[in-house]
Amino acid sequence: MVSDSMHKYQIDEETLQDVINIETGILYPLRGFMGKEDYQSVVENYCLSDGEVFTLPITFDVVEEFYNKLESGSQIALIWEGRTAATLLVEDKFQITEEDLFKIFKTTDDKHPGVLKEKKRSRYRVGGLTKIVDMSFIENALNPVETERIFREKKWKTIVGFQTRNPIHKAHEHLQRIGLEICDGLFINPITGWKKKGDFTEEAVMAAYNKMIELFYPKDRVYLAGLKTQMRYAGPREAVFHAIIRRNLGCTHFIIGRDHAGVGNYYDAYDAHKLASQLEQRYNLGIELLLLHEPYYCKKCGQIVTDKNCSHYATDRVEISGTIIREYIAKGSIPNEIMLRDEIFNEILSVKQIFIGEKETQK
Repeated sequence: MVSDSMHKYQIDEETLQDVINIETGILYPLRGFMGKEDYQSVVENYCLSDGEVFTLPITFDVVEEFYNKLESGSQIALIWEGRTAATLLVEDKFQITEEDLFKIFKTTDDKHPGVLKEKKRSRYRVGGLTKIVDMSFIENALNPVETERIFREKKWKTIVGFQTRNPIHKAHEHLQRIGLEICDGLFINPITGWKKKGDFTEEAVMAAYNKMIELFYPKDRVYLAGLKTQMRYAGPREAVFHAIIRRNLGCTHFIIGRDHAGVGNYYDAYDAHKLASQLEQRYNLGIELLLLHEPYYCKKCGQIVTDKNCSHYATDRVEISGTIIREYIAKGSIPNEIMLRDEIFNEILSVKQIFIGEKETQK
């Protein structure tokens, strides 16, 4: 119930999406924005204050003037585009530090897109239970009830989740086919929320995957749906965070590859594998992690391989990555199908806007 006496606060799209994902259970076990105790526990120990594994802070930031008005027990109406989307019951409030950012991202460099985005937020944070009051905001939202129903209907007992922010290329195809060999079904779940300038648009990513499923994958063994949340580019922490989300969506397995959720050179290639292995030993993640090595094309072997089954990494490797694919597509060409299928390349070129931050392509 929303009353006129409530504090009112305009929220941005990322905050709204966090509230939606808390409500649907995608961010389980969260029931609201983290308070100080949970926040510090996540930053320091990769878990909530009750010991439940969670690796990234989910917090609500407000301006200082509004922060000073709030007391424990205050209620806030969260306003999006003139409508009250949800309410927040204030439990506590706190401030974050640059030292916290270093612990989360392993850097405080403004060139890191996740760090820069976090620095642009207010350091004043408010924790408390949230509740969606306008149900139209979650009518079409991805939610665990729906994904688990779909998996049951498909009679999948084991489901491998795949996280991506790029259209499908040959390296990711290799990883996904491994997942299909192990599990009954493959859940391709691309990020469709905020991403940095220069990344592929949601339209380009989804068009590529729809074409892949149409032409190459067994349709009864693959399910595609976008995940509306922002990229944090937090590397190892975000890799496990992505696994937790897919566990909540009903996956039994999750693929973590080379430099998962990384950006630039801020993380070593297999830092995500190392952290995931440590946390698997410390906590019950509730999902089996497939820690897979980087696929590449070997000129000597004549196929896509990894350094676990090929001895020519140093001499005959042709690297395949989202970064390299972006560079080629920006130039309007792919050298051959070693990196990307022709059908996928042409599908990407057909969309109105390929990269975030660019003008629509004139067709």
